Amino acid sequence: MSVCVKCGAPVEGSVYRNTLCPSCGGELRSCLNCRHYRKGQPYDCLESIQEPVADKERANFCDFFQINTGTGPSAGRSDSESAKNALNALFGE
Repeated sequence: MSVCVKCGAPVEGSVYRNTLCPSCGGELRSCLNCRHYRKGQPYDCLESIQEPVADKERANFCDFFQINTGTGPSAGRSDSESAKNALNALFGE
Protein backbone atom coordinates (compact mmCIF):
# COMPACT_ATOMS: atom_id res chain seq x y z
CA MET A 1 0.00 0.00 0.00
CA SER A 2 1.21 3.51 -0.78
CA VAL A 3 1.32 6.15 1.92
CA CYS A 4 1.85 9.90 2.22
CA VAL A 5 5.39 10.48 3.43
CA LYS A 6 4.30 13.56 5.41
CA CYS A 7 1.47 12.09 7.48
CA GLY A 8 1.41 8.34 6.78
CA ALA A 9 -2.15 8.35 5.42
CA PRO A 10 -2.93 5.65 2.85
CA VAL A 11 -2.92 6.76 -0.79
CA GLU A 12 -5.28 5.07 -3.22
CA GLY A 13 -5.53 5.43 -6.96
CA SER A 14 -3.24 7.13 -9.44
CA VAL A 15 -0.99 10.01 -8.41
CA TYR A 16 -0.76 12.94 -10.82
CA ARG A 17 1.27 16.16 -10.51
CA ASN A 18 -1.64 17.99 -8.87
CA THR A 19 -2.76 15.13 -6.57
CA LEU A 20 -2.89 16.13 -2.91
CA CYS A 21 -3.00 13.93 0.18
CA PRO A 22 -6.62 13.70 1.37
CA SER A 23 -5.43 13.82 4.98
CA CYS A 24 -2.76 16.56 5.19
CA GLY A 25 -3.03 18.28 1.79
CA GLY A 26 0.62 17.61 0.93
CA GLU A 27 1.68 17.26 -2.70
CA LEU A 28 2.01 13.54 -3.43
CA ARG A 29 4.05 13.59 -6.66
CA SER A 30 7.24 14.73 -4.95
CA CYS A 31 10.67 13.20 -4.49
CA LEU A 32 9.95 12.45 -0.84
CA ASN A 33 6.97 10.30 -1.87
CA CYS A 34 8.91 8.49 -4.60
CA ARG A 35 10.19 4.94 -4.16
CA HIS A 36 13.48 5.97 -5.83
CA TYR A 37 14.28 8.73 -3.29
CA ARG A 38 17.36 7.94 -1.19
CA LYS A 39 19.17 10.62 0.76
CA GLY A 40 22.91 10.46 0.08
CA GLN A 41 22.65 9.03 -3.44
CA PRO A 42 23.59 11.24 -6.41
CA TYR A 43 20.83 13.88 -6.51
CA ASP A 44 19.17 11.85 -3.69
CA CYS A 45 17.75 9.44 -6.29
CA LEU A 46 18.36 5.79 -7.19
CA GLU A 47 17.58 6.55 -10.85
CA SER A 48 20.07 8.19 -13.19
CA ILE A 49 18.42 11.60 -13.41
CA GLN A 50 20.30 14.28 -15.33
CA GLU A 51 19.76 17.24 -13.01
CA PRO A 52 18.69 17.60 -9.37
CA VAL A 53 15.20 18.54 -8.26
CA ALA A 54 15.59 21.69 -6.16
CA ASP A 55 12.65 21.24 -3.77
CA LYS A 56 12.10 17.58 -2.98
CA GLU A 57 8.87 18.29 -1.06
CA ARG A 58 7.10 19.94 -4.02
CA ALA A 59 5.35 18.24 -6.94
CA ASN A 60 7.46 17.77 -10.06
CA PHE A 61 7.38 16.20 -13.53
CA CYS A 62 10.02 13.49 -13.05
CA ASP A 63 9.53 10.62 -15.51
CA PHE A 64 10.89 8.10 -12.97
CA PHE A 65 8.32 8.88 -10.26
CA GLN A 66 6.64 5.90 -8.63
CA ILE A 67 4.70 6.34 -5.39
CA ASN A 68 6.46 4.77 -2.41
CA THR A 69 5.17 1.66 -0.75
CA GLY A 70 6.70 2.50 2.63
CA THR A 71 4.99 2.33 5.95
CA GLY A 72 4.71 5.92 7.10
CA PRO A 73 6.17 9.37 7.36
CA SER A 74 9.76 8.11 7.48
CA ALA A 75 9.56 6.03 4.26
CA GLY A 76 12.52 6.73 1.99
CA ARG A 77 14.21 9.08 4.43
CA SER A 78 17.53 8.69 6.17
CA ASP A 79 17.71 7.91 9.89
CA SER A 80 18.94 11.41 10.72
CA GLU A 81 16.09 12.97 8.76
CA SER A 82 13.57 10.76 10.54
CA ALA A 83 15.03 11.69 13.94
CA LYS A 84 14.94 15.41 13.10
CA ASN A 85 11.30 15.15 12.00
CA ALA A 86 10.40 13.31 15.19
CA LEU A 87 12.00 16.04 17.32
CA ASN A 88 10.25 18.77 15.34
CA ALA A 89 6.92 17.01 15.86
CA LEU A 90 7.63 16.61 19.58
CA PHE A 91 8.48 20.28 20.10
CA GLY A 92 5.83 21.63 17.74
CA GLU A 93 8.07 23.01 15.02
